[in-house]
Amino acid sequence: MAIIVNLDVMMAKRKISLGELAERMSITPSNLSILKTGKAKAIRFSTLNNICRLLDCHPGDILEYVPDEPEADGATQKLP
Repeated sequence: MAIIVNLDVMMAKRKISLGELAERMSITPSNLSILKTGKAKAIRFSTLNNICRLLDCHPGDILEYVPDEPEADGATQKLP
């Protein structure tokens, strides 16, 4: 996957536990854990906004784009 979730890094910088952040966001710790471990398929902007507000950070501090390695047969192409 080309999107890396750095939520654990920001939580460590802000010295906040998963349980505490989940409680402040009014979501279950298991749902937040799915996001933290990068297993989530999507995130709502409202959830990302809430995380950024509570951790005093920007979306780019939480989500990072890392390009996939090109496939040997050249199947991965950039848009014009």
